[in-house]
Amino acid sequence: MVELLLLMPAGHVETASDALMELGALSVSVEDADADTPDEAPVFGEPGMAMPDAIRGWDRSVVKALFEDEPTATDAATLILAQSWGPEVHLQGLQPLDEQDWVRLTQSQFDPVRISDAFWIVPSWHQPPAEARHVIRLDPGLAFGTGTHPTTRMCLRWLDRHADEAPRWTRALDYGCGSGILAIGAAKWGAQAIDAVDVDPAAIQSTDDNAQANGVVLRTGMPDLAQGEYPLVMANILAAPLKVLAPALCAHLAPGGALILAGLLERQIDELKEAYAPWLALEVADLDEGWALLCGRKPAAT
Repeated sequence: MVELLLLMPAGHVETASDALMELGALSVSVEDADADTPDEAPVFGEPGMAMPDAIRGWDRSVVKALFEDEPTATDAATLILAQSWGPEVHLQGLQPLDEQDWVRLTQSQFDPVRISDAFWIVPSWHQPPAEARHVIRLDPGLAFGTGTHPTTRMCLRWLDRHADEAPRWTRALDYGCGSGILAIGAAKWGAQAIDAVDVDPAAIQSTDDNAQANGVVLRTGMPDLAQGEYPLVMANILAAPLKVLAPALCAHLAPGGALILAGLLERQIDELKEAYAPWLALEVADLDEGWALLCGRKPAAT
């Protein structure tokens, strides 16, 4: 294995990364060239930090591409440097990498995730902890939601803490299902007739695969699959789409049902409460690393 390192401005990172993959790279990663210096710049909108919308990458990025052999890496570097924007790219080096079991190395980075003493998310290559009574088998993949992010953990904690309500979850909706982890979690606690929807076909396929691996039955598809009312509605996406979806999500919520919203920062709580106020009152149900979980109950029918 050979690693190619290229230093370039942010404007060329996406084009160069795509080109490197086309030229035979096994993987491409991007790092801040100024990491661990006074010029290091966070660009992913960490909680509590206001970041300009225009920032899409580091001013100086190191693009690392992994190749099977040195000739392939050399040819790729030559073609990148020959582009019209090549003079703005600096070749930092080609370095051989020791042979490793890359699958085992990757797997070693993912351990079981504790939701509660009895509720765990466990990759397929790990044995569940002895105390685990409810286990979601989930491997890292393309779709969002492996249990490591605070928003996912909070949603699953809510399901764990409200498991006594499960007999009332005769239908459940996971809107923006990603990996399907919330739908699977609801099924593990006894929810029935669960619909998991997403706008991304890859997420739908991932949800199908994960449901099968966990031995649960879900109905999956695009958002128009969701029909009627559900005693439990979950949406772990982002604040902006959550606001846009307020009328639709509330329309799908059965009287007396629970609406679980995640994917928003603490500073966005008030704007979400305001967006949903015409239908129900949202309350903060959990906080984790600057992220918030909101819950609302639709008034029961009179």
